Amino acid sequence: MTSTADGPDGRTGRAPKNLFSGKRGLPAQFSVYVFVIVPFLGLIAAVPVAWGWGLGWVDVALATTWYTLTCLGVTVGYHRYFTHGAFKAGRAMRVVLAIAGSLAVQGPILHWVADHRRHHAFSDREGDPHSPWLFGTSPPALARGFWHAHLGWLFERNLTDQQRFAPDLLADRDIRTVHRLFGLCTLVTLIAPAVLGGLITWSWWGALTAFFWAGLVRVCLLHHVTWSVNSICHLIGERPFFARDRSANVWPLAILSMGESWHNLHHADPTCARHGVGRGQIDVSARVIWLFEKFGWVHDVRWPSPRRLARLAAR
Repeated sequence: MTSTADGPDGRTGRAPKNLFSGKRGLPAQFSVYVFVIVPFLGLIAAVPVAWGWGLGWVDVALATTWYTLTCLGVTVGYHRYFTHGAFKAGRAMRVVLAIAGSLAVQGPILHWVADHRRHHAFSDREGDPHSPWLFGTSPPALARGFWHAHLGWLFERNLTDQQRFAPDLLADRDIRTVHRLFGLCTLVTLIAPAVLGGLITWSWWGALTAFFWAGLVRVCLLHHVTWSVNSICHLIGERPFFARDRSANVWPLAILSMGESWHNLHHADPTCARHGVGRGQIDVSARVIWLFEKFGWVHDVRWPSPRRLARLAAR
């Protein structure tokens, strides 16, 4: 079977072919396990630690700040800008957004963007890296599919072909540099909160608790919120707009995902800068893009028009 060409917006034709460019090396594969499992152990320990002795207002403030910064790095930077081109930005803003996304510890930018464009190219069909419908529609198949979409797909060693799905970013020297510095960004996102906690409290204990809450727990929470968009938002929810897949809106995730869980419109109109367009649909990422536009930091933002939304709803 052959596939048709796909562009940066992720729209394509039929079945997958030549999706991969090789396999992840063993050291990189080991690091995936480390950065999935270690923060998760921190999340498991969070409840007894908070109940007993280890959560203060400094930890809450640092964790909230770092969560917001890194989540927006993914939603505004990695996702709406680099993957879908929902707006345009100059060189300095491109680098800032690429670094902010890298601080979320969800993978180097070229891998992330290539995987996500591939997801849109084959959404909920063969070739989608993380569809919960991969194994069928029976309850056991969906349980298996949920695990695969949420977490299991991360452990697969095949690497999405960046030449096919992210040639524009491969041609950008700045982005290639940020991609190579992902390991350094990972160290910074874990150590910087600890340094700040230690300086603010002027204690080693403050550094340790900040590392735990604003480092490990924050990274793990953001991981699972992002993965929930892949899994939950393709299983259940409302579908007011036409999309060629099972993407849906799941409102309980809206705040923590900064608007990403208004997932149905995103798949109906992938390059749109706003995902939450209905009354009461809070989309923090869209508001941040709006502020960036007002300050002149980004331009040519692809905002939704009432006419286009009506057409998508009617379909």
